[in-house]
Amino acid sequence: MKIIVVGCGKIGVAAIESLVSEGHDVIAIDNRMEAVEEIRDVYDIMCLCSNGADYNTLGDAGIADADMFIAVTGSDELNMLSCIIAKKMGAKHTVARVRNPEYNDKNLGFIKQQIELSLILNPEYLVAQEIFNILKFPAAVNVETFSRRNFEMAELLLRDNSAIAGMSLMELRKKFQANYLICVVQRGDDVFIPDGNFVLESGDRIGITADPSEIQKLLKMLGILQKSARDVMVLGGGRIAYYLSKMLLAAGNTVKIIDKDRSRCELLSDILPHARIISGDGTDQELLIEEGLLSCDAFVALTGMDEENILVSIFAASRQLKKVIAKVNGSELSDMAEKLGLDCVVTPKQTVSGIITRYARAIANSEGSNVETLYKLMDGKAEAAEFNVASDFEYQEIPIKELKIKKNILISGIIRKRKAIIPSGDDVIKAGDKVIVIAAKAVLKDLSDIMR
Repeated sequence: MKIIVVGCGKIGVAAIESLVSEGHDVIAIDNRMEAVEEIRDVYDIMCLCSNGADYNTLGDAGIADADMFIAVTGSDELNMLSCIIAKKMGAKHTVARVRNPEYNDKNLGFIKQQIELSLILNPEYLVAQEIFNILKFPAAVNVETFSRRNFEMAELLLRDNSAIAGMSLMELRKKFQANYLICVVQRGDDVFIPDGNFVLESGDRIGITADPSEIQKLLKMLGILQKSARDVMVLGGGRIAYYLSKMLLAAGNTVKIIDKDRSRCELLSDILPHARIISGDGTDQELLIEEGLLSCDAFVALTGMDEENILVSIFAASRQLKKVIAKVNGSELSDMAEKLGLDCVVTPKQTVSGIITRYARAIANSEGSNVETLYKLMDGKAEAAEFNVASDFEYQEIPIKELKIKKNILISGIIRKRKAIIPSGDDVIKAGDKVIVIAAKAVLKDLSDIMR
């Protein structure tokens, strides 16, 4: 597909990288020459240095035959304006980043309808939702949801004292009677789609798919089930902290936010009256301890500085907190944070680029079994895709054991009328199902792609 991306900041670059890797024809627009030159050098794509809302610029970019137009500059209003112009000039699908909390759900619904936006992205809200899901499930390092939360995938890190290290998946299933599937394993830089003979080792990162209650049941059997984090300390009072705090407070949690900007603290006190807001330097270890770090259930570092988030999170983790989460934008720093012992790192640009990739795949194949949900797993080395099964799907009503499925691909779940099914060889795929597929070293645009 032909896709035009306006805005080459962190989110824009991540989107361009992902879309280029998917084989799309990408054109980048930014009004900063240094950003344009860097994109051109790295990705060898057409780039224009100009205003993304300029009529002539969009004409030069070939907007009339663009399949998708994505505006992710730092200005919500410019993003929406450029999408309006792009749509009027012929772009089939338009996507805008809108971050300001003042644009609430009601406003955004009206805006989306009136200017015919295909998709609105709010990176800070999406990351807050990701963190919120993890805090409900502290034993996991990552949690992804499918089919409106009827099905989940939890990523767990097997520590040195893990009860299941040294066991094969076949032995594990015999010993722990729960309806689940270990569908992907990362060991060092390698990712495996395991079979029953696969033996788990300490240090493995495993992906488990199941109904949420079944995952809870399994973790309880393994002795690693932790109650959801109730008392949460947040370092940094930016947009992610605001959205996360709203979610936590609505769920009955207690929230304490620490930020060194006094004016920001005053604003947060007004808009989050039930949260406790502390004006102070969150890198001060004594301040953190005085404010109850040692007694809280979870610590979340959300400042604008990756290094600060990493260092303070390492300090919090050294105090044996149940859950420590750090926001890290840079890929290299994210890898370093994990090597330093932080097992839970969230990266906003990866979250957003995953959503853009999913949407691009969905519109590229508008008929058949479309991608509804797409997640990058195991540091991007595998992916989980949720497909809607259309009535004309070729492989309906055939037992899974009879399907010729490609190597490194696994059907890990079927949702049928909101009921989650962990598939056996005798199960079949039917029209109307939602099918979750885990793939390593493969790109799936249609459910039929899993077949040899």
